This record gives sequence, structure tokens and C-alpha cells, in this order.
Amino acid sequence: MAYLELKNVYKTYAQDDTGTQVLSNINLSIEEGEFVAIVGFTGSGKTTLVNLINGLLTPTRGQVLFKGEPVLGTSHERGVIFQNYSLLPWLTVGQNVYMAVKEAFPKEKKSVLHDMVNTYVDMVGLTPAINKRPKELSGGMRQRVAVARALAMKPEMIIMDEPLGALDALTRGNLQDEILNIWEKDKRTALLITNDVDEGIYMADRIIPLRPGPNATLGPEFAINIERPRDKTELNDDPNFKTTRNAIIEYLMEIGNERRVETEEAYVLPDLSPKNFVEQF
Repeated sequence: MAYLELKNVYKTYAQDDTGTQVLSNINLSIEEGEFVAIVGFTGSGKTTLVNLINGLLTPTRGQVLFKGEPVLGTSHERGVIFQNYSLLPWLTVGQNVYMAVKEAFPKEKKSVLHDMVNTYVDMVGLTPAINKRPKELSGGMRQRVAVARALAMKPEMIIMDEPLGALDALTRGNLQDEILNIWEKDKRTALLITNDVDEGIYMADRIIPLRPGPNATLGPEFAINIERPRDKTELNDDPNFKTTRNAIIEYLMEIGNERRVETEEAYVLPDLSPKNFVEQF
């Protein structure tokens, strides 16, 4: 039995009597301890897919199963690191993380919860800023708070919705390594949504492209046959990296061109002439 499974999942957003089918016939199976990356274009429905898995949305058709049971709502068993920081602006770094662990472990003593907060805040390098509020932090620091908050809840599965996309290259690389270090310790099941092929190859066991929407569906999977731990400085010289990267990029370019042709055929501009508003004398 797969740890996470999506069976024939469709998602339509209704508007009046019409609707837009964002996702179509999504079938996905992730085993316990596996790290899977889904790559796709902006607007292809990646965030909708994440929200179906974490229970914020329900499928129009099909099933989302976690450990064999239907996903019927949110749960701290599935920790989410969102695209935006989603921090409460009136709380400090420590308080934002504390609220999460208190919700996840309501029976634990305060001292234990505070130790957990300190551990994970320190893990992302924010101990000096633990009493600062979000407005006093940079964008990268805020995202590190979001990472600490999600991991402090000790989820059985980590779901990441392009969490590092807005960060500078150095901060992004450091957080990639932090997430991988945490994942390596206990091999929690992980799903990464990204539009960065290199990031997916560096972090995941396999990559699955999401074809452009509407009616977006999953493409063929690409196995990442590169031994762990992986070294960024050596990846460019690894023949498996080059082969896999080229194959994924070629596939994404191919489906992108197909989508462009379909869009051009679907939208035909009317033959209109601009109205002349200049008075004639």
C-alpha cells in the first residue's frame, strides 16, 4: 500500500454554470520515506495539487489517500511549507513556531514545547532573531521561520509548495541542504513542488512533470539515479545528472510548445480597426 496515493483525481473550479477543470486524471503513488518532486509551469495547477493533498481542497472526482485512508481535512501528520510565509505578524519567531507545536502536541508540557521551538529555530539559524516579529525579518528569514514551523510539528510527510522560489541563490541553497539533512535523519516522506529542474534533481528520488493546464495531468516520471548525499559542486560533472536534466528539460519544452500552439489556435483575434477619436476639420 502506497503511503500517499491519488486515484483518478479531477479538480474543477465552478463559476456560475461553467467551470474550469484545473487538474485531470491525476494518478500518483508515493512510498513511505520517498522524496518526490513535481515540476511544472506557472499556472499549471501545482498549488491546487498541494491543497488537495494537504486537505484544504477536496477533489471534484477521485480519491486522495494517506496511509490508506481518505484525506478529509488538514492534519499535522502532513506538514506544509507554503509558497508564502503565512506567519502571524503580531507574533515573534518563537511564538509563531510555538503555536504550531502546541496545536500538534496539545498534551505536552510547556517546557517540552519550548525546547522543541528552540531546537527547530536553531536548526534554521534564527536563534538570534527568536524574539523578532516578521516585519523585522528579511524574506529569506521569514521563509526559514515557515520551514522551522512545519518541521517542528514532526509531520509524517513534508509537503513543500515552491517554498524557496523567492529566495536569493545562497539562502535557497542553504535551505535545500537543511531540508535534505532533516529528511536524511529519519527519511520522512517528502513531496516537493518546484519549477526548478536542478532543484528537483538535487533533492528528489524521482521527478514527475505536471503538464500545463487547464486539464493538467502528470507526465512520465524520471528516476534520479545519483547516489546520496549529493554534492552540488560535483553534479555538473555527473553523467547521470546531465542525461536526466536534458531529458526533463526537453520534455518540458516539448509540452510547452504543444500548449503554445493549442493556445494560438484557440484564441483568434477579431478583425477590428481602431476608432479615430481625433476631430476632423
